[in-house]
Amino acid sequence: MKTETGGLETLEAKGRRILVLCPFPQNVAAGQRLKYEQYFPDWRERGYRITVSPYMDTAMWDIVYERGHLLGKAAGVLRGHLRRIRDLFRVGRHDIVYVFMWVTPLGTSLFERLVRTFSRKLIYDIEDNLLIKKSNAINPIKRYLASVSKPAYLIRTADHVITSSPFLNDICLETNARKSCTYISSSVDTRRFVPDNPYSNDRRVTIGWTGTFSTRPYLDLLRGVFQELARRCDFRLRVIGNFDYELPGVDLEVIRWTEANEVEDLQGIDIGVYPLPEDEWVMGKSGLKAIQYMAFGLPTVATNLGTTPRIITHMQNGWLVNSPGEWLEALEALVRDAPLRRRLGEAARKTIVERHSVDAIKQIYANILTSLSAA
Repeated sequence: MKTETGGLETLEAKGRRILVLCPFPQNVAAGQRLKYEQYFPDWRERGYRITVSPYMDTAMWDIVYERGHLLGKAAGVLRGHLRRIRDLFRVGRHDIVYVFMWVTPLGTSLFERLVRTFSRKLIYDIEDNLLIKKSNAINPIKRYLASVSKPAYLIRTADHVITSSPFLNDICLETNARKSCTYISSSVDTRRFVPDNPYSNDRRVTIGWTGTFSTRPYLDLLRGVFQELARRCDFRLRVIGNFDYELPGVDLEVIRWTEANEVEDLQGIDIGVYPLPEDEWVMGKSGLKAIQYMAFGLPTVATNLGTTPRIITHMQNGWLVNSPGEWLEALEALVRDAPLRRRLGEAARKTIVERHSVDAIKQIYANILTSLSAA
């Protein structure tokens, strides 16, 4: 039966229950907010009842990226495991279990195996290339306690795998027993993320970056570029994140990310930057920062690597670079040339609305849920 909500047989979904097992509380982590979380209203409209169980509570989230707080983190891990033990008793009462990243962050794949055993249908959503170990300057012990067996097992046994990049999707297709994998781009609500940029040099131009402590090393890749750029032209650097930052010789503005101010803070940027190192971990990234900047109609300069060239077409809707020299050339040109910023920024906005908006992506998620509900 066709409906007005996208042609789905919503009567079949009526009353079907989805349990979402995720790392972080709702509405705080970009990898969750700008991926599956923003589709909950659409899923509910289609008849699904959703229960969300984050491993971390708010108290744990507030300290997880801070140095120290060992007792608080240990207590957070204990609380998280107790929640997961509770979840084991309700997994079987749900029609679909949706696991994002992992069930528990450390140790063996025991909890992942138990959840799989008790689940009727399981969707595994993997963000980044978790099949390799990533260094962690905040919690270096986590590098040794984390296990690649967790994502490997979930990829192999899930009824459907959702991936964050084509590179990662190819890997999962080789492993998943059902050969049932879908690459879904990160996306944004383009009714909320709207441009408000004058594309003018009547005021100081602001270059911006947004991220968390875990992605701070990527921002550090541009320290020398920003310092040299400051010797050539006048600009301000805005860093939006959850950490303090210093950069001598550069007019720097550091803003603590909040959901309430997210749109206004990003609208105050004139140029977005998305630097990446060349490593296996990056090949699994979805290009979310570029998508965010571009939704605001910002000309975005990004490393020509991984998923990014699928989002940005060089000099049409953004600027792809391969070296520090090219970073410097691109940023200096954009700081000085307001019409160029407008041309690239307006084309960027069009790209996101057409290909990476919630409206453009929601049907892909809905089709996966429908296929599993009908099976």
